[in-house]
Parts: sequence; C-alpha cells; structure tokens
Amino acid sequence: MVVVYTRERCGLCRSAEAAVAKEARGAEVRHIDVDTDDELQRRYGVRVPVVVVDGVEVAEVEVPRGAVRRAVKAARSRPARARGAFRRGRRAT
Repeated sequence: MVVVYTRERCGLCRSAEAAVAKEARGAEVRHIDVDTDDELQRRYGVRVPVVVVDGVEVAEVEVPRGAVRRAVKAARSRPARARGAFRRGRRAT
C-alpha cells in the first residue's frame, strides 16, 4: 500500500500525488490530509508531502523520479509475512 500524506493548498503535494499516480500503477494508494488529525500535524508538520510504501517512508517534500516505483516493486517482492516488518529506511509510525 502507498500512503501520501498531504495538505490542502500545497503545490508540492499535488506534484507528489501526480508522481505517485504515475509510478504506483496497480498499487493501492491512499491520500491523507495531515491537517485532519492533530497527531499527524505534529508528526509531519511542514515535511509534507510524505510518501510511505508498505510502512517505509520513501520520500518527503519532493518525490525523486523512480523512488515510488522501486519501493512498490521491492514491497511486492517481499514475502507476505515480511511486509510491514522493520526494514532499511525510516519506518512510518
């Protein structure tokens, strides 16, 4: 699963959403507005957009070309029992 943490009136967020739509084909994608939850506001602050693939943050503020595609491909190649377990990279909590 791909989660994109965003906020309203955020140009970088719209760019990240477009990049994710292009690179995460076939993956489930959720968009979450951090301003709808106090904890998310504290956690992400001004770091949005943040893109999380299978529980691992793969991009923040800007989405490097290919980052989401590579992360989705890697997540699909892991055994189901390993998905969501701690891996290299920052873990989204």
